[in-house]
Amino acid sequence: MATVIIHATVTLDGFMADVDGGVDWMFGFPSAPEDEIVVQRVMNQIGAIVGGANKTQTIEEGEQPYGGMLKVPVYLMTRREHSPIEKDGTIYTFVVDDLARAVASAKAAAGDKWVSLLGGQVSRACLQMGLVDEIHLDVVPVLLGDGISLFAGLGQRVNLERLETSGYASEAHLRYRVEH
Repeated sequence: MATVIIHATVTLDGFMADVDGGVDWMFGFPSAPEDEIVVQRVMNQIGAIVGGANKTQTIEEGEQPYGGMLKVPVYLMTRREHSPIEKDGTIYTFVVDDLARAVASAKAAAGDKWVSLLGGQVSRACLQMGLVDEIHLDVVPVLLGDGISLFAGLGQRVNLERLETSGYASEAHLRYRVEH
């Protein structure tokens, strides 16, 4: 049975992007080989992805989850029907207004691997629906002061159990189990 995770790189003040959606702040920090091992271990476990579609329902350069490195099924939430898109060996399936169905489809595709939820809106909705098993955060040492928050607007308390924490060069890697 697949494990559903929220996987994100965030700032210390909890933002996943700046106010314009930029993520340039993510790069340029010192890294140790152990940091790469933690990230690679997560990536090796991902069997499917659920995220939000862009407004034009296309897969533009720079919009591929994980930079296109993972060749796993991707389910994108949308408001209107659209045929699946194949790009660089990855199939992008559009799911209209049914996040639970998208997660169920991703779980079936992932088998016993992980389903990675991407984006604040999808992550918060899945938390509210009780669909999230774990949260994996890579926290970089920067405060943006404003931006797009991963959890703002959740509107409910979610208790977590710490499973793993590590930090080597500059990032902190946090892994929690969601208590249901």
